[in-house]
Order: sequence, then structure tokens, then C-alpha cells
Amino acid sequence: MRPLRALKEHRRAIIAGFGLVLLVSLLQFYVSRFPTTPVALQFNRIDGFIYDLRLKSTLDNRTSGFADIVIVDLDGETMEAIGWPWPRAKLAELVYNLADLGAVVVVFDVLFADRERNPASEVSQALAAQNLDNQNVTSLVDVMDGDKAFMASFDATDVMFSYLLNQTDLRRGVLPVHDISTNQAIDSRLSIINYSGFESSIPEFHDASVGEGFMNSSPDSDGFIRRSPLVLRYGDRLLPSISLEAARLYALADTIEVETQTAGELVSVEGIRIGNQLIPTDAEGRVLIPYRGPQKSFPYVSAIDVLNNDIEKPELFDSAIVFIGTSAVGLADLRSTPVGVQFPGVEVHANVLEGLLDPTILKYRPDWWEAAVLLYILIIGLSLAIIMPLLGPGWMAITGIAAMSGTIYGNVWMWNEANIALPMAASILLLLLLMMYNIGTGFFEENKRRQQIKGIFDQYVPPAHIDKMLDEPESVSMEGERKELSVLFSDIRSFTTISEKLSANELKMLLNRYFDPITETIFYHQGTIDKYVGDMVMAFWGAPLDDEKHAQNAVETAFEMLRITERLREEFKADGLPEVKVGIGINTGDMNVGDMGSTFRKAYTVLGDAVNLGSRLEGLTKFYGVELLVSEATIKQCEGIVFRRIDRVKVKGKNEAVAIVEPIAPERASESFLQEMQRYHQAYDDYLAQCWDKASTQFKTLAEMNPQDILYTLYIERIETLRDQSLPDDWDGSYTHTSK
Repeated sequence: MRPLRALKEHRRAIIAGFGLVLLVSLLQFYVSRFPTTPVALQFNRIDGFIYDLRLKSTLDNRTSGFADIVIVDLDGETMEAIGWPWPRAKLAELVYNLADLGAVVVVFDVLFADRERNPASEVSQALAAQNLDNQNVTSLVDVMDGDKAFMASFDATDVMFSYLLNQTDLRRGVLPVHDISTNQAIDSRLSIINYSGFESSIPEFHDASVGEGFMNSSPDSDGFIRRSPLVLRYGDRLLPSISLEAARLYALADTIEVETQTAGELVSVEGIRIGNQLIPTDAEGRVLIPYRGPQKSFPYVSAIDVLNNDIEKPELFDSAIVFIGTSAVGLADLRSTPVGVQFPGVEVHANVLEGLLDPTILKYRPDWWEAAVLLYILIIGLSLAIIMPLLGPGWMAITGIAAMSGTIYGNVWMWNEANIALPMAASILLLLLLMMYNIGTGFFEENKRRQQIKGIFDQYVPPAHIDKMLDEPESVSMEGERKELSVLFSDIRSFTTISEKLSANELKMLLNRYFDPITETIFYHQGTIDKYVGDMVMAFWGAPLDDEKHAQNAVETAFEMLRITERLREEFKADGLPEVKVGIGINTGDMNVGDMGSTFRKAYTVLGDAVNLGSRLEGLTKFYGVELLVSEATIKQCEGIVFRRIDRVKVKGKNEAVAIVEPIAPERASESFLQEMQRYHQAYDDYLAQCWDKASTQFKTLAEMNPQDILYTLYIERIETLRDQSLPDDWDGSYTHTSK
């Protein structure tokens, strides 16, 4: 009965979960059936992103594949040396050198749509047109015919060319004579893309080469090339890609056959057979490209090095298939791929060829993938839709993450072990939606509970303390605790005089303009406002939230408060308001912190001698003519802050002397100031050593250099008082202040 009761209590959440499962199932069905719709294109972008992550994360697990593929790169170095286009005679020299190195197939990923100019032929024709003797020039026509020289090199090894299919009326050149065969007649129902135009190399190269293939790519909706078409249609003919034709030549296969199947009105491709090897494809005759890795995962050799016979590893070319293409940015053959966004197109072809020669590295989506994905969505989705509402938010997250991890693990396992590439976007989307809905609902209920608690305790404790109490109730003691904190006191100097000059409304506006940015910077540096008393601000660091850098944050806050005050001083002056100056004191030490007060009113505050000392230091700033004073205990916990030693003091009511210093904000720490401070420290050390004459002389020099700094005058007067006194042997330079 208890499980049934739980299901009944959460029936709304369970029904909502069922709705999400149905929604994602319909979305997956729609995307697979109508892949060209805007919704499907956007969804497939997500699936493509997940595909890329999976591909890159499993590159280390990829088997070696086919080794005998080399790319001869028309790179920047080659372009700088020879330029582009090359003389055809240079290309012939390149082919001869590759043949000598042992290359068995040379594939040009370059279009040679135009014949090379023959100066001798042009001159001969010009002379003949004017009925002039051209016999001597005519004898040079064949010698200077670069195209013939290039074609002569084709006898040294098998040479392949590429062409480009397009959707225009342009038909330039000649297409391959040999068609790809199919197991049934080609008609308009065939799902392979049909092209209407083409641009190929000149007919002479077509006739002299051993094969040709198209260089077209098939980017996804996001522009990334994840699949490669092996065959494309031109009218009623099927034509091979450059990689497919190269694989046929290397395998010494006579034919390429496309195996198709008919389902209703659609004729789709099942696979492509090279000789006796069947390559599984998608319905459009495409394969997932088995990228070996990022750019230059295949051996690259600069074309200029091949021409110059300057090759470090000539054995790479022995019995190899050589692609000739470019990685140069200026030649615009760079593609966006899962393994690089400026990936040479020639290396895309090399990756496809490797998969065709070693099909064990090819990933594919079987015919049953749609049913498998939908079935998984229903099983995992309905299960979680029932289970999640019965759990708390924490266990909901754990269950959802476990389900997602299992989904990813199973998908990657099928990728690695069975070469099956199933889409994950719909499954992950469903899991995320179920997690977000159930966790969101759980947190909504939790928030209602928190609001109830806030309604009870808000009159007693500050909001930050309430949040900590709700999130980590064990970390907060409502009875109070003693811990090391840093406390800051700030007071506007001569505030009584200022208040007498202003009306009540003007005074209120002045204080508001001052307190707003001051409060903001205290909060920004993780401080807690203790109280405002008139013009005084009291804040502390390290409670209720722990702060290992409480002293550092307190001093950084003081620096910013002084900057704010300086800015406001100019604004107030422009508005006709009195000048505002402040004094700030900071101390670090053990303090009592907690909710203190009566049953009628409480406040989260700090108490203790360390707090009182912080207040005393603020009061001493005017005495020493500085805006900021901190104790030695504070500055010892600060990193990277320059400070000036001020004095050792005994405040009223205390017998123990405390060293006090003035932290120096970065904008004040100029080279001249640091030099002056160094001289001051030397004078101060002489003062502590009771070298009165030496110290007095140095302080007087400093006072002449900077008469605005009353600290120098203070020590001059103090030395005159002390030099005639009999000081105890353990005198440490401390000064006793008799007022607060």
C-alpha cells in the first residue's frame, strides 16, 4: 500500500514525466522522418555537436587503419618558391619523382580546367595568320607543350584527377566514361543527390588518366563535414568520389556496384561494393568519415621537398597512395570538421580512403537505428518518470546522472566495439528534461519550506545567515561561537560640523550617497555589515560564511572605500556640499560572533577586545594623520600589500603594546613614495634604537620634503620629549594613548 500511496501523491509529476517522454519520442520520430525541416536541422546540430565530442573522446581508441597514404602538400613554402598555378612541366617532374619513390597511385585533389598556354603555339599561329614563315617556331610547339609533358609522366605511375559537380547549367570538360553499376534501374526515386552540371580537367588529362572522382563534400546543417558521399548522380548516371575511385584502383577492382533497396516510393542505398568488399552506407550513399585525428594525422610532405628530392623518410612513398592537395589558407581548400575548423580538404579525402581500404574503422548507422532509439527513449523515460518523483532532489540528481552516464557509456561502447553510431541527442534531451522538471519541482517545494523558515527567523537574523542556516545548519551555532575574524570601523571625520551645515534632508541625502557604494563594496568583498551608527560603519569578515582571506578582503575593502570617498569628495564639492574625509581602522583576532540581544530584538554581531581595538585604531587615524590603520595581526595575513610602519601603541585600558601599520593602496605606491617610505623606516628604526639625534635629523629632512605628513612632525616632537627621559631597558618604542 505504501508504494501505491507514494505514486498517488506524486501522480501529477509522474503524468508530467510521461508527457515529456511522449514529446521527445514524437520529436525524434519527426526529425528522422523530415530531416530537412528547420526543427530537424537545429536538432541535428545538437546531435552533431554530441557526435563530435564522442569522436574526439575516442580517437585514442581508434585502430591503426591503412598506413600507406601520404599527402604531398602544396603548402606555403611551396607557394613561396614556385607560386600557383605551377607550370605543367613542374607537375610532370613531381609525378616522376613520386613514381621513383614507389607511389602506386597519385591522386590530384586539384582541378585542371584550362590548358596551359604554349608560347610557341601562339607565335606560330600569329605568324601563319600573317602568311609568314613559322617552321622554326612550329618545331618548338611540342617541346614547349607543358600539357603533353605532364601527360607523359602518367606512364610512370597511375594518375587520377578530380572534378566538381554543381547544380548549374555549367558543363565544362568531360566526365568519366565508366559508370557505377546498380542492382536495379536508376530512377527519380533514388535518394542519392542529383546534379545538373560539372567542371572537370581538360579532356586530354581525362583520356590519359586511369580514373577520376568528384571532390564534392557533404557538410551538415552547421557546416561541419562528418559524412562523405561515395556516389552522386548526374542524370541517370552514378559517379564515384575521388576516394572511392582511388580505393577501386588500389584494390585492383574492375567495378563499383551500388546496392539499393526499395521501401514504398523511396529507393535507398544499402551499401557500395568494391570488388568483393561491401561498404555499408546511409540511404544517400554516404559514410561517416573515420577521422584519424587532427590536421596532419597523415604523413605530410611539402611538394617543394619532393621536387628537390629532399625527403626525410622516402620509405613513406613505397607502394603508397599519394594525394596532392593544399593546406595553404590562400587556396581556400580548408573545411570545418569535428577535429579541426581549418582542416585541409585533401586530408578529408585521405580519411575517407583509409576507411574504404580498411572498413573495420568505419562507423555506421544500421537500418534499425530509429526503432532502437525510440525503444530506448520509451524504456528509460517511462522508468525515470515513475521513479524520480519518489526521490528527494539529491537522489533525483544522482539517478539522472547515473542514467545519463549509462546512456553515454552504452553509446560509446557500441561505437568502439560494434562500430555502430547511434544518435544521443534525443536520449540526453529526455534525461535532462526529466532531471530539470523533477529537480526543479523538488526545489520549488524546498523553497516553499525555506520561505516558511525565513518568515519565522527573518526578524532575528540577517538573510545571509538564514541561507547558511538552511543550507548547512550544522555549520552555524545560534548560541554563538568564537573564531578569528577581521573587523573594520569607518567614521566620517568632523561629522558634527558637517551636520550643522546641512538641513536634515540634505544630511540624509549625503549619507545615502555615501553609504550605498560603501555597502556595495563591503558586500562585494564578502563582508558582513554589522551596523550603521550615525556616520559610522562597522563590518566584519569571516562569519557567518568562512573566509580564509578575511584580513586581505578587509584591507582591499578599505582601499576601495577610500577610492569611493575621494570620488564622492569631488562630487560633493561640485554640488556645494561639505568635503568628506574618513578614518578606517581594521583589526584581526579572536572574537565572539552570533545572535545577540534580547527576546524582543537580536542582531548578528561581534564582540570582544579584538573588536574594541579595531574601533580604537579608527580613532587613531586622525592622530597620526592617515586615513587607514590596521594592526600587525591583520597585515601579517595579507599578501602583496605594501605597508608603512606607524607606531607601537597601548590603547586606553590595555597594557600590551600593539604594532600598527598603514597599508598603501597600489595607486599610491609610486617609486618616489616608496623611496620616501624607505627613508622613513630607517628613521623609525633609529627611533626604536634610541639614536635620537640621527632619527630626529632624518625626520626633519622628511618633514621638509613632505610637510603635509604630520607623522614626521609627531616623531620630531616625541623625540624631543623622550631624549631627556630615563627609559627602561625593555623599552620597545610603544606609545600610550590615554583617550579613545
